[in-house]
Amino acid sequence: MATGKTRGAAAAAALLAVLTLGTTEPSAAAAKPPTPAPAQGDHRPRTIVTTDPELDDSNSLVRYLLHSSDFDTEGIIYASSQFHWKGDGKGTKWWQPGREYDRFGLSGLCPCTSWRWSEDERFIHDAVDRYAKAYGNLKTHDPGYPTPDYLRSRIKVGNVQFDSDISLSGDSPGSDRIKDVLLDDEGGPVYLMAWGGPSTIARALKSIQLEYQGTPRWPAIQRKVTEKAVIVSFGTQDYSYRDYISVSWPGIELRQASTDTWGYGARDVALPGHAKYLTADWTRKNVSGVGPFGDFYRVWGDGKQMVKGDIFDHFGFAGLTTEELRARGYLVWTPPQQQGSWISEGDTSTFLSLLDNGLRSREHPGYGGWGGRLERNPDDPSEWSSEGVADRDADGDTPPDYAAQRWFGDAQQDFAARLRWTVTPDYDDANHHPEVSVRGRRDVTARPGQRVDLHARATDPDGDALSYRWWQYREAGSYPKAVDIGRSDSARATLEVPRDAKRGQTIHAIVEVADDGEPSLTSYQRVVITVR
Repeated sequence: MATGKTRGAAAAAALLAVLTLGTTEPSAAAAKPPTPAPAQGDHRPRTIVTTDPELDDSNSLVRYLLHSSDFDTEGIIYASSQFHWKGDGKGTKWWQPGREYDRFGLSGLCPCTSWRWSEDERFIHDAVDRYAKAYGNLKTHDPGYPTPDYLRSRIKVGNVQFDSDISLSGDSPGSDRIKDVLLDDEGGPVYLMAWGGPSTIARALKSIQLEYQGTPRWPAIQRKVTEKAVIVSFGTQDYSYRDYISVSWPGIELRQASTDTWGYGARDVALPGHAKYLTADWTRKNVSGVGPFGDFYRVWGDGKQMVKGDIFDHFGFAGLTTEELRARGYLVWTPPQQQGSWISEGDTSTFLSLLDNGLRSREHPGYGGWGGRLERNPDDPSEWSSEGVADRDADGDTPPDYAAQRWFGDAQQDFAARLRWTVTPDYDDANHHPEVSVRGRRDVTARPGQRVDLHARATDPDGDALSYRWWQYREAGSYPKAVDIGRSDSARATLEVPRDAKRGQTIHAIVEVADDGEPSLTSYQRVVITVR
């Protein structure tokens, strides 16, 4: 949950696991460098979503489905986490130390047979049903949208019985699906998005290990899976990564894309110009009042709960103070907001940086994009994290979570546009992104003192007027100082490589091209200059 998800994951990681995951031998595979991704535009990334029934996951799923034309979705899988698990239906009671039912003065709630999981949970199915109602219009604006039946065929139930469990519950349809994809002969990488706990992913890996370890094929299988799998998570929300994946599959890349910008703490980091995107007025006009997804998307005071009686889900109430909510038995861990306003999309950062929007953030975790920017963990070369990443704004300040927050307005405008597509049957009646390219290569070399011509080419499918802005993404490059870009507000700009630049250092130059449509949409290109 929330800050709840972030804080809870951090607390859980500090505790000893009580679950035996089976005897395993450490993998001989070395930690690998960032998984190389094909140049964006070549093909859609292969993705598998694993998600628990937290309201922010449900909201993230709405945005994901609106971007499903950008992904090759191989699975959408119900999963457990420390915050949500179904139980085995046999009366088995479960408890882990340090969980939310053991904190906040709530001791005594568990051991229990289920935790915050509706008996008839079907939020993934419900979201795809809403998608089906919008599909006819969506494919008018992008023919790459998959059919509803295709998406339904990718819905599976994973290891939902208990959190962190990969042994007691055994294989599941969800873990089998992940296993099949990791072992198939199609290309990678495969981005395994853990919006809840990664236990279903862990079970798939465990099943592969149990089947092949000790056979002549094991070294090749282990290498193939290690190179193919990329886990992208918003915190590791159970113990299965720490106690199994990191031990038995240490070379698998983990990208921890946890951002406050997309979580319950969004108001704590919003830039002055972006605060409007969290308001009730903007949300009603552009989200909750638009199309089949509108009333499905959770907002403050909507009268809903993911699980009836959930004492942590007080978001559906309108007009009640913190004290009044507590008097009704709710644990208020984030202050109430105006009815109709933004709540959270905590897991959206896991897929935004996989988009082919010209920022090339899928190519390298450190490039930075809509989902934020990641840096390598110096103690674990296979792990990348957004924690502690500090981008500077134009004034040299470092606003909290700026690496993700700097893009929030553009992403919200895109969200509004896609929701309008769901209710607009005529292509000419909606706005679409400018199409941007650069003349020449996007990766160039230059000597110190050499001038680099930056030439963007852009067209707008709707005939809108376009504006240009070139800027240096300092934190993404390794040359540490600011670089002047001449004619930065035009399609053709220039950059002189500083004379003190060292061989091998990089400078990242980004062009933003915005249209004047409604809502205004922005596309990008990134040129990476390497000093020679």
